[in-house]
Amino acid sequence: MYLIGLTGGIASGKSTVARRLYEHGAVHLDADQLARRVVEPGTPALERIVAEFGPGVLRADGSLDREKLGAVVFDDDDARARLNAIVHPAVRELAARLIAKAEAEDPDAVVVYDVPLLVEARVDHPFDLVVVTDAPRRTQVKRLVEQRGLDPLQAEARVDAQAGRDERLRIADVVIDTDGSLGHTMSQTDALWSRIVAERAARAAN
Repeated sequence: MYLIGLTGGIASGKSTVARRLYEHGAVHLDADQLARRVVEPGTPALERIVAEFGPGVLRADGSLDREKLGAVVFDDDDARARLNAIVHPAVRELAARLIAKAEAEDPDAVVVYDVPLLVEARVDHPFDLVVVTDAPRRTQVKRLVEQRGLDPLQAEARVDAQAGRDERLRIADVVIDTDGSLGHTMSQTDALWSRIVAERAARAAN
C-alpha cells in the first residue's frame, strides 16, 4: 500500500487534487466525512461531546447540531481544544481502520487521506508522501467569497483560523501550486501520480 497525506488551507484546491487522484485509481478517504461519522447518534464521541458541552448542542432528533457547537467553540480556544481532544482521536482510529481495510482488499492500493487539519490535528499515520495544495491567502479569500458566498471578513477569519501557510509547507514532500489555472493544477497532479506509480514499481522490484 502507498499512503498519501493530502492537506492544504481552506479553498486551496484539495478537493480538485483528491478527485484527480481518485480518477487515476486511488482510494480516497476524507477526514471531514470521517469526523461526521464519529459523532453520529449512538457513538461514544457524541456522548462525550454532550457530557462536555451540554444537551443544547443536539437537534431534536438527537443528532449533533454542528452550527450550535461551532458557535460555542469558534472564539474559545479552550472549548475548541476540549472538542478536538474528543473528535481527533476518534477520527484517527476510524481512519486507521479504513486504511487497513483498503490494504487488506488490495495490498497495492494507493490511499489518499484528505486531511484539512493535518498540521493542527497532529495526524501521525505513516504517510509515504505528504502533499500540500498551496494558494496565496488572497486567492483563498477570493474563492470563499466567489464560490461559497462568504463575505470578505468571514472569509479572512476562516483562512486565518487555520495553521499558517509556512507550517503546512514545512511538512510537505510535494507542493501543488493551485494559484493558476485548473489545467495547471491537473498537470501537477498527473505528474504526482506518475511519481507514485514509479515508486510503487521500484518497491515491488526490491
